[in-house]
Amino acid sequence: MAGAVAGGATEVGGATEVGDAPEVGGATEVRGAPGDVAPVWAAAIRGLLEHAARSPPARTPVTNQTATWRPGRGTDAHPSPVGPRSGRVGVGSALVFVVVLVLASCAPAHNSAAHRHGSSPAAASTSTVLTTVATTVPTTVPTTVASTVPVTVPSTVTSTVAPAPVTTTAPHPAPPPPAPLLVTRLVGVGSATQVIAVSASAYGQTVATLTAFQHDSAGWHQVFGPWQANVGYGGFAPPGQKREGDGRTPSGSFGFDFFFGVLPDPGVQFPYRPVTGPDIVWDDDPSSPLYNQWVTTVSQAGAAPEPMDETPAYDYGAVIAYNTSPTVPGAGSAIFLHVSEGGPTAGCVSLPTSELLAVLRWLSPGAQPRIVMGRAATISP
Repeated sequence: MAGAVAGGATEVGGATEVGDAPEVGGATEVRGAPGDVAPVWAAAIRGLLEHAARSPPARTPVTNQTATWRPGRGTDAHPSPVGPRSGRVGVGSALVFVVVLVLASCAPAHNSAAHRHGSSPAAASTSTVLTTVATTVPTTVPTTVASTVPVTVPSTVTSTVAPAPVTTTAPHPAPPPPAPLLVTRLVGVGSATQVIAVSASAYGQTVATLTAFQHDSAGWHQVFGPWQANVGYGGFAPPGQKREGDGRTPSGSFGFDFFFGVLPDPGVQFPYRPVTGPDIVWDDDPSSPLYNQWVTTVSQAGAAPEPMDETPAYDYGAVIAYNTSPTVPGAGSAIFLHVSEGGPTAGCVSLPTSELLAVLRWLSPGAQPRIVMGRAATISP
């Protein structure tokens, strides 16, 4: 490809030697032998300088233009900035162009010398390089960028979520006040500060519930129970209907008389009477003047008195003050709180030994203790 030399110079391209050139910029034609480039370049430089002197560069500003080397084969590419007054090639540009041509033309001269010294034709054939320099490169880059991006945002949002139902929980009712203690509903407590309650749900039941209560400066509180107790084999008799030998336990509110036992005193607060032998009996003969009494001489008792030393039930016991003041013949006798033998009694109330002793030791004469017995609906209406 050929390139145009500034100032009307002859086309230089391919492997054409610079010689026999026409006038450059009005200069005299210069001829020389091949390989002798000094006269040629001197004449070229002088012509370029004269041409530049005759044709001053136009002062047309070029905006944002940058000249870039477009490399030919075998040359290094370096960018060459073009000044603001580079509408035409000035003196500086011409000098640069000449220097480049001189450097490019040195290769044939050097290679010619190498050829004369025996260099191979292959090395000489690669020394001629075509260099084309584009002095003006348009540098206008479109700077308009679309800055508006259509964005469609829905401004109305429809909620499809139904509001959570509001559940109003009814407040939990306040817990009912605790039921008053049974002792506060018992009939016949009087001035007692110690009370034993023995109750069954119905007449005829032989198993009852025993609970003990104490009254102090803070009021009533439960001390023992509820425990299971045994009563007569006929259950509870309605109030006033107990009869001798019917096997029923009397109903009502009663006090305590004294404690007794075949075994030594376990440490009770009430007077304690030991059972020392067969002479000690309980008179249960309604026709006897000692009816429903402790008798220490069996011969003084009525017919068929109850022996006190022949049964484990009387190891420990407390006399319940039933039918004592006044004593009613035939209304019942020998009603005790004693040791359980595992079944119904003949009309007494019984507990296991450990529970019985706890109650007997707790009872105090100064507390005027009472035992309230009978059907629950009767003794605590």
